[in-house]
Amino acid sequence: MKLLLDTHTLLWWITDDPRLQATVIAAIESPDSEVWVSIVSLWEIAVKVRSGKMAVDIKDVEREIATIGFKMLAITAQHLDVLIGLPMRHRDPFDHLLIAQAIREGAKLVTTDREIRGYPVDVL
Repeated sequence: MKLLLDTHTLLWWITDDPRLQATVIAAIESPDSEVWVSIVSLWEIAVKVRSGKMAVDIKDVEREIATIGFKMLAITAQHLDVLIGLPMRHRDPFDHLLIAQAIREGAKLVTTDREIRGYPVDVL
């Protein structure tokens, strides 16, 4: 199963946050899962650090992703093609790109964000 982690899911995984559901933990840890992190999540973290809304070291996040062995997903023109066709149900550009990537890559988007559930994307 291909999984794309939403930004909060990534941060919760790295920090062993108790808000992670058992089903999510099991899916990420499954040997059958291919776990991806989008550059979009690193961009979102960087924007929030820059604005003072978050206090993390982006380099630490990058190192942790590499150590864990999650795969990085770049933004491609094909992702943008999907993005253009998405409805505007809410205004979060990071979510929109993650949704488009999950659709294009055939991945489940691992998120607790209720806004995302209104889009045509598989969610875990």
